[in-house]
Amino acid sequence: MNSSDIVKNELKLEASAILKVAEQLDSKAIEQAYELLCNCKGKVVLTGIGKTGIIARKISATLASTGTTSIFLHAAEGIHGDLGMINPEDVVIAVSNSGNSSELISIIPFLKFNHVPIIALTGSLTSQLAKSADVVLDCSIPAEYEPLGLVPTSSTTVALAVGDALAIALLRHNNFQLQDYARFHPGGTIGKKLLLRVSDLMHSDEELPIVIDTATMSEAIMEMTSKKLGCTAVIDITNKLSGMITDGDLRRQLHIKGNELLSYSAGACMTANPKHLHPEELAVDALNLMERHKITMLPVVNDLLEPVGMLHMHDLIKAGVI
Repeated sequence: MNSSDIVKNELKLEASAILKVAEQLDSKAIEQAYELLCNCKGKVVLTGIGKTGIIARKISATLASTGTTSIFLHAAEGIHGDLGMINPEDVVIAVSNSGNSSELISIIPFLKFNHVPIIALTGSLTSQLAKSADVVLDCSIPAEYEPLGLVPTSSTTVALAVGDALAIALLRHNNFQLQDYARFHPGGTIGKKLLLRVSDLMHSDEELPIVIDTATMSEAIMEMTSKKLGCTAVIDITNKLSGMITDGDLRRQLHIKGNELLSYSAGACMTANPKHLHPEELAVDALNLMERHKITMLPVVNDLLEPVGMLHMHDLIKAGVI
């Protein structure tokens, strides 16, 4: 068997392990675990050790990023002082395939004494963990699903999938929306797309290039040069946006009007009725508008259609919206 077949077969084996556990999980146990988590007034504490500890940490991260307060407690650190992280209002999810890891078992008396509910994700229903837990989710798989019957592969995949599934159930229970997700990811691309608004990125006040439509093209070029955005908004006598002049417009108008271009008015050379934005619009909507119309800058106007800013594609790139 070549390496490609080995990899593909392992993927199929782990996928089948998830499907197997999805069928064998007891519906009543799932509902009990779900109710404990929904009614948790404290935080959800994930614990484990070794490779299942890594899985527990990831489940905790998923819960935290989707609106459920959660922390990870390393089982070995727990018996050396970190049990102070847990209070009686918490719910513990313990992840262990064998269910008999000594470090994990050693923290159970503390949890029981403080009446902290335990949800066990384990592959052994006869283990000490399973016997001590308030709810047991059966994550058992045949021994042959693991290389040599020992190396955690399918078992950790199953535990992660079950944890993720619980997180999604809680997400839906809490009516967690994309905007909520962005609040927990302000530094990521998703957060920037959903939180940044045009007003956060636009050039305004002294940075805003703007001329009246009766100004000469010489004056318009000076405004474009001084503001360094490669464009200028054009307004009418009532201060409303009437057009835009860009570097591209200059080249086209120079080709048409030649050396006399500088004597023309801005109103005669502008692109009339340009696409525009409002300050409260999302930056990602500005990006979509630019890409749809193949433009790199947009004027920003208020409710009276008066220019208040200018947004350049480079601003979106710099902010990480793209």
